Amino acid sequence: MRVRIKICGITSVADAQAAAETGADAIGLMLWGPSKRFVANAQAAEIVRSLPPFISKVGVFVDATAGEIFRAIEEIGLDTIQLHGAEVPEFCRQFKAVKVMKAFRVKDASSLTTLTDYDTDAWLLDSYVAGQQGGTGAVFNWDLAVQAKDSGKPIVLAGGLTPENIAEAVHEVWPYAVDVSSGVELAPGKKDVELMRRFIEAIHGIED
Repeated sequence: MRVRIKICGITSVADAQAAAETGADAIGLMLWGPSKRFVANAQAAEIVRSLPPFISKVGVFVDATAGEIFRAIEEIGLDTIQLHGAEVPEFCRQFKAVKVMKAFRVKDASSLTTLTDYDTDAWLLDSYVAGQQGGTGAVFNWDLAVQAKDSGKPIVLAGGLTPENIAEAVHEVWPYAVDVSSGVELAPGKKDVELMRRFIEAIHGIED
């Protein structure tokens, strides 16, 4: 199975186009105000319009209201939403027109106990760092991601992935998809084309 690749925390048209050109399957737009990688709806819409066909457009939300999410879907042109806060299962079920990923911050095995409460299209597993919602660069125990695969939903592996460790991560977990942000950046929200290329080539190398 080919591992799909999402480059998250895109903040500019140039970086979005570079991600697509280097082989990303999806780009992530951080729509949570406190993030260092935040983009407003108008800026996100401009980025989406610049993308070639068949690149998934993922909006990342943290405890947004349903109204804010529905408005962003329409204004930006999202096809997938990633819910990265304390959203309850019932909240996640109301978004029928897009794919829904629920993100979980994995601290230990107990972090996996609530996964099956969420009947979303995929589960994203990210590192737990107290007081932070992602993009930290911290790596968690990949064995826990292997355990999560047994629950039956597509697993998106995130958290501390870099060009140096992505081949090992894929070999250990073989997730449906991987999600990278800080591991391919020069600075928060500014991607490095060479790091993106090396990250994607490392994945393709293990797939061959």
